[in-house]
Amino acid sequence: MNRILETRELAPSVTYFRVEAAKIARKRKAGQFVIIRVADDGERIPLTIADADPDAGWVAIIVQAVGRTTALLNQLKAGDFIHDMAGPLGMPSEVELFGTVVVIGGGVGTAIAYPTAVALAEAGNDVIAIIGGRSREYVILEDELRAACTEVYPTTDDGSYGRHGFVTDQLKDLIDGGATIDRVIAIGPIPMMRAVASVTELHGIHTIVSLNPIMVDGTGMCGGCRVSVGGEVKFACVDGPEFDAHEVDFELLARRNTSYEAFEYFRAAETKPCAVDAVEASDGA
Repeated sequence: MNRILETRELAPSVTYFRVEAAKIARKRKAGQFVIIRVADDGERIPLTIADADPDAGWVAIIVQAVGRTTALLNQLKAGDFIHDMAGPLGMPSEVELFGTVVVIGGGVGTAIAYPTAVALAEAGNDVIAIIGGRSREYVILEDELRAACTEVYPTTDDGSYGRHGFVTDQLKDLIDGGATIDRVIAIGPIPMMRAVASVTELHGIHTIVSLNPIMVDGTGMCGGCRVSVGGEVKFACVDGPEFDAHEVDFELLARRNTSYEAFEYFRAAETKPCAVDAVEASDGA
């Protein structure tokens, strides 16, 4: 079991956890994730490692409660235990000196983008962050990103904070303003990542997205997390989670992520809040 050291609310239904996990903390790299179970009979859900301290022996995860398991997880407090945590899993982010990198986080996808932004900044890159949320209260990790990035642009759908509009609007402004962008990393809902890829493809900007399809075991054995990239079948848990955005079949990805909609509705009629968290887009690989 893994003891919870700290919890705090970042946004409505979004909770930051600092958890004892010494071995994972020592090996973790930006872009990797863990799979956890809240209870012995619970489902396995993937969650990105948002931060870690190898000396103190802890990792941080950020969880949005959108389904049954994440709702149960977000009820836990400091001193409680997570039943088990496996990791680090997945391929680390590609971190080297690229030049100017724009890191884009949509909603809780900012939690996934954050560790990669920090690693890229530490490698000497000029990192620009664009973060979005439905409204001001859903814009997370802005202060943490400002500490690592050259510029941070918050956006909100309703205009309650930062720029009124989408992350792609801000990205277009940077491009149209003549900014030299060597790489873009976009993490968030599938429609957002797809929209970013459409913008950058027009300008020949290499773009990476982090995919979180249906995932069960995190080792490539179940085949549930298969995605189509460049016309080839890849497994997000072992080949990813990061892939070339311009080669991802987003239409297929979106269809596969709704595979269990009927089951989710059935379960939701029995218990609320409820869903199959392994397929949610809130976090994970």
